[in-house]
Amino acid sequence: MIDHQQIQKAMEALVVLLADSNAYTRRLTRTMLTNLGIKSIYESVDGIAALEAIRTINPDVMILEWDLPVLDGPEVMRVVRSPGVFPKPSLPIIMLTDRGLRSRVTEAIRLGVNEFLVKPISPKTLQQRLLGILLNPRPMVRAGKYYIPMPRRRIDLKEFISAA
Repeated sequence: MIDHQQIQKAMEALVVLLADSNAYTRRLTRTMLTNLGIKSIYESVDGIAALEAIRTINPDVMILEWDLPVLDGPEVMRVVRSPGVFPKPSLPIIMLTDRGLRSRVTEAIRLGVNEFLVKPISPKTLQQRLLGILLNPRPMVRAGKYYIPMPRRRIDLKEFISAA
């Protein structure tokens, strides 16, 4: 049975890093997170700042925009998911994009994102993704030279790794 008080406490304890170059989107997402009970929200405006924030803040979850300046979302993912290179390769990451193309979703999965959201996002979908990460964390597995969350459905890992 899901204990709503425990979920609320878990949400309140989350430290979230929001990496998005658009000030309006950051403000909107921050408001949604605050309304979900999250108290610790940090922001980064580009990929380099996001990587530095992961090192210094040690967030529980990162919400990452695909089209960041300096280092874009996919480049940030490649750094974060590199074992031995980056200090937190299993950080749960929700990727945001304004283009819900199948190719982009496939690329995001290959890069090791935990969840994928197409803008505009709703408070309900954001809450569902965060609860999924909190309540049903997927183990990280090695795929080629990167860590990725264990896929939800069965895939041919050899085919997956060769494409990564």
